[in-house]
Amino acid sequence: MSPKNTYSKTDEKWMRRAIQLADKGAGYVSPNPLVGCVIVNKNGELIGKGYHERIGQAHAEINALDSIKDRSELVDATMYVTLEPCAHHGKTPPCADAISKLPFKRVVVALGDPNPNVNGKGIERIRKAGIQVDSGLLEEKAQAQNEVFLHWIRFGKPFVILKIAQTLDGYIAAPDGSSQWITGKESRTKVHEWRGRYDAVMVGRRTAIKDNPKLTLRHTEGRQPFRVVIDGNLELPRELNLFSDQFEEKTIVITHNEKAFNEKADPMLSLLSRDYFRGKTLLVKNRDGHSDLDQAFRQLGEAGITSVLVEAGRDLATALIRQNLVDKFHLFIAPKMLGGGTKSVQGLGLESMSQAFGLKKTSWEQTGDDLLFTGYF
Repeated sequence: MSPKNTYSKTDEKWMRRAIQLADKGAGYVSPNPLVGCVIVNKNGELIGKGYHERIGQAHAEINALDSIKDRSELVDATMYVTLEPCAHHGKTPPCADAISKLPFKRVVVALGDPNPNVNGKGIERIRKAGIQVDSGLLEEKAQAQNEVFLHWIRFGKPFVILKIAQTLDGYIAAPDGSSQWITGKESRTKVHEWRGRYDAVMVGRRTAIKDNPKLTLRHTEGRQPFRVVIDGNLELPRELNLFSDQFEEKTIVITHNEKAFNEKADPMLSLLSRDYFRGKTLLVKNRDGHSDLDQAFRQLGEAGITSVLVEAGRDLATALIRQNLVDKFHLFIAPKMLGGGTKSVQGLGLESMSQAFGLKKTSWEQTGDDLLFTGYF
């Protein structure tokens, strides 16, 4: 890795531009990483740019190359790319091979790709072609941008984001059970933006029954996420929106009821049963009378789901925190007080301040009249 002080302000400017481009692929390229690329000629002028736009389509480097009208300008040019160019045949040919055949003087990489199919091979291949490769520029920013991909590659299960909306005094619902709306329009719009960015949205059984949510993307543009519901006993009514709307096929049910699962897995019974729906059901182990959440996440990861936004009620939120299954935490605090009702989290099994969960990399921002806290477990 090149020392930080070897990079110029111009280098940083172009890499920041590449990082901005990469973010345009959020929600569309999973399980691939977000990647942006800019190409600058020997005179320091921008001649090409691109980002990975859709899964299965051309990578950022190829899109940047294809945007160049005069290929002669590549002589002694510099490429800035946010992630190490791939070195293997996937849905597209290796980007490292395409770059190696061109007259680049230098390639600057923000972050190495930990994917075992790459992991240094892309950089090595480009260097063997006689092109200077420097890596590590704005590495922390590139890591933060691809926190989902990096987590999925490392652990084989999705990056879990827990979202809670509560009053100033810590309630997510009033004594009569009503919870709409605790937060304002700006906060709700932000949640919909997250739905478009992440692969799946998860709720528990009680939330599914009480709120009958759609968990769809409505207040902004983007692709619809998968919808995951924890239904341990496999008995949620199929009249709920999750099982009966136009996005029914994007619903995934998690259950530990092996008997009911096997009955519904029988194709003849499924076709005749009122419980039949066109989504997918995953069977996990029974863990103290509840579905094994860690196993559920691992199965989702194996299916290519790299991130899950959990819009949890109290019980699911508490279970996830107790089992150390949350990676990132978003807490909306509305300027309202209830004085009673349902607490956001309760029963973590802690008895002293020394046992309290500590969050890292914390931040606060205002969304309308609400405050949004973000932190990492």
